[in-house]
Amino acid sequence: MSNPMGLTFPSDLLYEFSTLVVVLDPIATVPVFMAVTQGLERKEALRVGFYSLCIAFFILLFFIVFGQIFLSTLKIPMASFQLAGSIILFTLGMAMIKGKLVEPTDNSADGRSLVQRAAYPLAMPVIAGSGSILTVVMLTNNDTRTVAEQAQTTVLLILCLSLHFISFSLAGYIKKYIGHTGIETIGRVFGLILTSLAVTGIVIAIKISFGLPQ
Repeated sequence: MSNPMGLTFPSDLLYEFSTLVVVLDPIATVPVFMAVTQGLERKEALRVGFYSLCIAFFILLFFIVFGQIFLSTLKIPMASFQLAGSIILFTLGMAMIKGKLVEPTDNSADGRSLVQRAAYPLAMPVIAGSGSILTVVMLTNNDTRTVAEQAQTTVLLILCLSLHFISFSLAGYIKKYIGHTGIETIGRVFGLILTSLAVTGIVIAIKISFGLPQ
């Protein structure tokens, strides 16, 4: 909901931020980060993490700015995109619940540069994957969101990515104190929340498509 200034009310900001946190899932990326940076010094590992977040941000920013223009060019209604996106988010949430979202791979000693390690698989598809791209496009719908609201969503995205960097910085402690099982448990809880949000999105998209009251 927007006020006369074109800004979003706190409840909507909380919803958007919660959605971004659940989809991007800063905790679940820790095992992948540790696998990608295995064998690196802490400073180098954090550089990989920072690079990956920068790459992911610009990928998602591109879709925030041009995503709906791309859809319009292909003549894809936003309701159809929201329905398809919500279905994908539902499958993503189910994968999180089953613990099959990502499988860490050993990328140590593979001769890749820090930027290459950051770009794949960490930046994409782990952080800026299909679910993340679909989410930012739906949250910045040009038909219902003002430029000010879209800017707010972008700021929330930056805050969410900052949580990733905090998780990367504390990766060793997280692994030590909650272990792989703890990380998987948190991922499953986030998956349950994501499937709930996805079902809501599916219902809303169907109502819009058939002109039903919301």
